[in-house]
Amino acid sequence: MVIRSRDVGRRAVRPAAMLLATVLLAAGGVLAGCAAPTPPISLPPEAAAPDYQLGTAYEPASEVGIVVRDRTAKPAAGIYSVCYINAFQTQPAELDAWPTEVLLTDGDDEIVFDPAWPDEALLDTSSAAQRDRIANLVDPWIRECAESGFDAVEFDNLDTYARSDGALTFHDNLSLAAHLVDTAHSAGLAAGQKNAAEDAEALRADAGFDFAVAEECLAFDECELYTAAYGTRVIAIEYSDTGLDFAEACRTSPAPASVVLRDRALVAPDEDGYVFALCDGRAETG
Repeated sequence: MVIRSRDVGRRAVRPAAMLLATVLLAAGGVLAGCAAPTPPISLPPEAAAPDYQLGTAYEPASEVGIVVRDRTAKPAAGIYSVCYINAFQTQPAELDAWPTEVLLTDGDDEIVFDPAWPDEALLDTSSAAQRDRIANLVDPWIRECAESGFDAVEFDNLDTYARSDGALTFHDNLSLAAHLVDTAHSAGLAAGQKNAAEDAEALRADAGFDFAVAEECLAFDECELYTAAYGTRVIAIEYSDTGLDFAEACRTSPAPASVVLRDRALVAPDEDGYVFALCDGRAETG
């Protein structure tokens, strides 16, 4: 700031209030320079065996190096743990947790539900105001994941725009995703893209995702879309009810370095229907 005296021949005299303001500005600059640094981020270990435990949390097999669990569960002790958040549509039985105004509605003011998951409503990401309302609920969940001891977070249903009959756009969801990734990084968490294979390059480059969690990329021949964007930082989950020859796919397909075969219900080892297999031949059923 330049202070000019009315009398050019006299030295300018700063009033006491102006001196105080100058001191406060200088102090503010010092405090800004001493602001707490962003917590370090740990990326998923490369080629580690994963387990996908969204249904029931249980003690992982000894060779497992990555575990994904719901945000309401505790992370796996001593193992790289990813926190699952359904950030673009509601979880089953959690519809009432969301403000009505952030739920996407059609021309008849009816809530739009995911056709494949009819108890999950799509969130309305179509405006900055709506995205802010969604973030106001999701941001605390992200911070809770960090406080619980998770290493990373994955955001599901990034591709709701494709099921919205044109009400939402990719850029609507990308804008929210970028905000959520920033929140995760600020909390010291790596951020994972969930599915949306065709958007992998843009989501990595423009939203800043660090890795991907891909369901059925071997079954649908999509794995290379993820690995082209994230290299070895891809965690793949296949399901036993798709008819995929998992062992053959492991031998002949460009499988990601971290891949697991699970049962669709993701039950625990002591429950009927449990399936767990890795590409190295380790397999368990219940």
